[in-house]
Amino acid sequence: MTAMAMTACTGPKTDVASQEADKDFNYVVDKFADLEILRYKVPGFESLSLRQKQLLYHLSEAALMGRDIFFDQNGRYNLAIRRTLEAIYINYEGDREEPQFKALETYLKRVWFASGIHHHYALDKFRPEFSVDFFTSCVKGLSPDKLPLREGQSVERFLEEISPVIFDSKVMPKRSAQSGDGDLIKASSNNYYGGDISQKEVEDYYAKLKIGQDTIRPISYGLNSRLVKEDGQIKEKVWKVGGLYSSAIERIVERLRMAIPFAENDAQRAIIEKLIAYYETGDLKTFDAYSVLWVEDTASEVDFVNGFIETYGDPLGMKASWESTVNFINKEATKRTRIISDNAQWFEDHSPVDKRFKKERVKGVSAKVITVSMLGGDCYPSTPIGINLPNADWIRRDHGSKSVTIENITEAYDKASQGNGFSEEFVWSDKEREAMRRYGFLTDNLHTDLHECLGHGSGKLLDDTDPNALKAYSSTLEEARADLFGLYYLGDPKLVELGLLPDNEAYKAEYYKYIMNGLMTQLVRIELDKDVEEAHMRNRQLIAKWVYEKGKPEDIISFEKKEGKTYVVVNDYLKLRALFGELLAEVQRIKSEGDFAAGKALVENYGVKIDPELHAEVLERYARLNLAPYKGFVNPVMREVKGANGTVTDIVLDYTEGYAEQMLRYSRDYSFLPTYND
Repeated sequence: MTAMAMTACTGPKTDVASQEADKDFNYVVDKFADLEILRYKVPGFESLSLRQKQLLYHLSEAALMGRDIFFDQNGRYNLAIRRTLEAIYINYEGDREEPQFKALETYLKRVWFASGIHHHYALDKFRPEFSVDFFTSCVKGLSPDKLPLREGQSVERFLEEISPVIFDSKVMPKRSAQSGDGDLIKASSNNYYGGDISQKEVEDYYAKLKIGQDTIRPISYGLNSRLVKEDGQIKEKVWKVGGLYSSAIERIVERLRMAIPFAENDAQRAIIEKLIAYYETGDLKTFDAYSVLWVEDTASEVDFVNGFIETYGDPLGMKASWESTVNFINKEATKRTRIISDNAQWFEDHSPVDKRFKKERVKGVSAKVITVSMLGGDCYPSTPIGINLPNADWIRRDHGSKSVTIENITEAYDKASQGNGFSEEFVWSDKEREAMRRYGFLTDNLHTDLHECLGHGSGKLLDDTDPNALKAYSSTLEEARADLFGLYYLGDPKLVELGLLPDNEAYKAEYYKYIMNGLMTQLVRIELDKDVEEAHMRNRQLIAKWVYEKGKPEDIISFEKKEGKTYVVVNDYLKLRALFGELLAEVQRIKSEGDFAAGKALVENYGVKIDPELHAEVLERYARLNLAPYKGFVNPVMREVKGANGTVTDIVLDYTEGYAEQMLRYSRDYSFLPTYND
């Protein structure tokens, strides 16, 4: 479960020393379409021991080995399209400044960013701005051995197969249909299901598997497989060594084995070995065993995520995308998250939710601030700013959860956004701007801490509630639950008492930013006349619209006009906090009881539709700022330094690699899957 970054506003002023340290570091790498590519620093890496650096190095290599998996999960033609476009890009001999080629270059950069042909947030298919004729001539101009042809396939047949996928808006139009009354599986173009299988067939298949299962510690059926229908028979193709995606998973396992000698302790060694066993068998009970070991390891300074984890991309919320992060603890910043986790029971006890849905005893809540050193799969180039795992409710209940805030990523967002004119354009007055300047970076990170550490780990399901009861709405509602928990407690005097906030005014900076973003500014990420699709964005709009509507009688939040422009104004912060608590209680009830109808109504009524007049105004104002609404990252290059005898003497980081340069290198050095993984 992840927290994604909101559209950036201004952050706090940096001190002189920080400005000096940053003056030669270029955070911005590239900009195209609606995207800006940034770099992130890895502060503290040089101070780690050689053993820790070598552990990070091999785990980072494992994080890159699965890149092709995520491309293929997002669509069965993604690898074919990526490899074709890369072959054109590398071998093109014409004028590389001509509009048709520049449009193809932009399209390729978008495919790299989204790990496929659909927008990473909006989920709609990209519209290429180069012509079919130009694409055809480029493909025919290549030697056939540079193209990802099927065995015995001619170039002409290849073009007949691949061109409609790129150019026809009716072919594979949406990566994942997240709501609606139709067949969500058939409406989705991702590669989690195959063979024209229907939603009913999927639901019936997994319902049968759950008959007689252990309801106290249920298995996450479907998490690591593609479900297909072949010759009328439904079967699972498991992602494992010897199964689907084997050639990439074997490389992941190889690098995990190389990491074992550098493990910091026996617990960490056991974690890596159990993850390898899971990859080798595909056994979901082994995955649960690995998850328990992982969540209980709170002593290791180096940590990582690697595997099939998050289910946001599956319309039914079962099948997981492949992802990886590699990191080490930020000891100084972790002091604040330790205060939070040490007081987890107090927060649970004082939550505004019904007593039936509270945990009587909070177990194993661990929280830390981390410095990420490598991102992969579903965490790259677009990355979360916080993570809370494992996702299995029973593991969280019996063993706790591990929560992290990725502060070197939030810092990169903050540094890259300073002075961009965003707050001057959209924030109501100097009072709110000054509050965000003074408190914004602190309250933003603290909200992420509360979201990940306490929000996702709070509450409990009733004993007879199916963890998958909320289906397509589960991700949005879970993110809303965690966000609301964080928002509610940001305004609690307890945070000042604990020393987490300097005063009782600080929380207002995050409240204002959150409501402004949910009601208005996140709309810059959506095309006019489109709905909100992505789970985190639906969550934020759901919360903001619900409290706005509920607060209308008392004018708690209002839209105001100034010089012909619309602004959000928060008129009563204390009453707004009370509304956050009221909505938190309802969302927790929906999850605890598995109330699908109520959950669907909440998301569809508040999280999906957009006021077209306000949307058009926001897009027009934002366009004048010449900013990119979405941001992602290139990774630092991690290199071994060897002595004369071949012994590794150091691991160093290089921050100079460009976006296209990195993507082409990854495609050259970390691409192990066949083009077509049927």
